[in-house]
Amino acid sequence: MPVDVLLGLQWGDEGKGKVVDYLAPNYDLVARFQGGPNAGHTLNIDGKKFVLHTIPSGIFNAGCQNLIGNGVVIDPVTFQKEIEGLKAVGVDAHKTLYISRKAHLILPSHRALDAASEAHKGISKIGSTLKGIGPAYMDKTGRNGLRVGDIESPNFKEKYKQLLEKHYQLLKQYDYKHDIPSMENDFFEGIECIKSFKLVDGEYFINDLLKQNKNVLAEGAQGSMLDIDFGTYPFVTSSNTLTAGACTGLGISPNHIRNVFGITKAYCTRVGSGPFPTELLDADGELMRKEGKEFGSTTGRPRRCGWMDMPALRYVIMLNGVTHLIITKADVLKVFDEIKVCDSYNINGKTNEGIPYDLCGEEIIPVYDSMKGWGKEIDSIKNAEEISGGLKKYIAYVEQKSGVKVTLLSTGPGREQLVVLDNKLAR
Repeated sequence: MPVDVLLGLQWGDEGKGKVVDYLAPNYDLVARFQGGPNAGHTLNIDGKKFVLHTIPSGIFNAGCQNLIGNGVVIDPVTFQKEIEGLKAVGVDAHKTLYISRKAHLILPSHRALDAASEAHKGISKIGSTLKGIGPAYMDKTGRNGLRVGDIESPNFKEKYKQLLEKHYQLLKQYDYKHDIPSMENDFFEGIECIKSFKLVDGEYFINDLLKQNKNVLAEGAQGSMLDIDFGTYPFVTSSNTLTAGACTGLGISPNHIRNVFGITKAYCTRVGSGPFPTELLDADGELMRKEGKEFGSTTGRPRRCGWMDMPALRYVIMLNGVTHLIITKADVLKVFDEIKVCDSYNINGKTNEGIPYDLCGEEIIPVYDSMKGWGKEIDSIKNAEEISGGLKKYIAYVEQKSGVKVTLLSTGPGREQLVVLDNKLAR
């Protein structure tokens, strides 16, 4: 069977967790393919809020298996806390969760290195979540990393100490104070927690399911504009967040990819540093943040807010091969009488509908289209026929400018607040 991919089309925080949770009953397996605990996939179920950082969002669907793929970096401490949080609400992840042996581990010293690196950069800092993700991926590409499969080795602690010694040498160069030994007890408790799960050779596991005609949904983290190759470099994450990352992050061939579900908010947000052409630094931006409760689910930091950026959206649709466009948080914009969308950039007096090589190095003036807002509560809309007025025109505009049909519309934070615009996705 083919593999469908679901990913974010902005700088993360697009509402992927909720959509995966909705789609999961259609799949036999949900698999995370990249990123680490810097992800924060939020789900609102029966009035309760759940935030998943490492575990796939299909975990709340009893009939669905879940895989943490080789492209993910795992912090054992964060992982154990997630498991305990699930257990507290009656979800036994041991029944349906599998972990790829080739996934890399985040050590306490990775977190220290992350903090030391950001402190060293000063005003040029990237805006890291300080979870150790970047240094863990650096060890992976530098061929120094520890993988989940290593914890099955009788000399795991020896391997750990060897890598730790390298990290101590790096920390000396930064002249950064740390207390790694105080973090190690929790780390090794987390390692024991991981050991209690089914560790698999993820590439064989997922391909065997495909041979059995099982349906697979690959779940991405962060957002396409944070991709290490094609995002707003250097203000990016350390992994490939695009559709192509599902292949390397799970061990599947490209010809397995079928549908690509791309998620965008009805406006844009970003956490941390980096270019943001449509950012609103005025009362409208503050209103957007307040109405959308735009604070990072992982960091708690206030998110930067701005109007939808169509050049960026078209760019990532092209890179990902998006077949289904999903708009979230449409309800937030009800407070605006006028809605704006950036359709192009003015760069040095010239109109540009694409993304320049270096967004950081250009003075970009957004060129906006304006339209009337919907100005009413839409969280009670149940079906496509109830969509009217400004919201209907807004959806039509996005479809026309992006070239992709909108198939799902989120009208509120609740699990049930999704309007299906494509009957093939109806349940």
